[in-house]
Amino acid sequence: EVQLQASGGGLVQPGGSLRLSCTASGLTFEDYTIGWFRQAAGKEREGISSLNTGMTRPNYRDSVKGRFIISRDTDKNTVYLQMDSLKPEDTAVYYCAAANLGREFNGLAPSWYNYWGQGTQVTVSS
Repeated sequence: EVQLQASGGGLVQPGGSLRLSCTASGLTFEDYTIGWFRQAAGKEREGISSLNTGMTRPNYRDSVKGRFIISRDTDKNTVYLQMDSLKPEDTAVYYCAAANLGREFNGLAPSWYNYWGQGTQVTVSS
């Protein structure tokens, strides 16, 4: 059974930082692109970052470029999302997901991903 466990969310003040983790099991981690997505209340889920299996093509949504960094630890089957300079508009439930679409794939459209984690809440508020 494929499982993706997202963790690291919480309450942080504007300008603060959080690091999200996504640990995968039940799949061959090296074959899967892991993406991060978020869904704010009343809004559609949006892709914010992904990293291809070759770790050569990080991809970021424009609104998080320069603030978020995605990384991958193959030994731990884990992908991280370091989030700095957080803003209130970053408040959402954050999800990780996995897609097996080739070594260069780094898409951000949720429809490309077929395995999803349970989500972790990120709240940015003073």
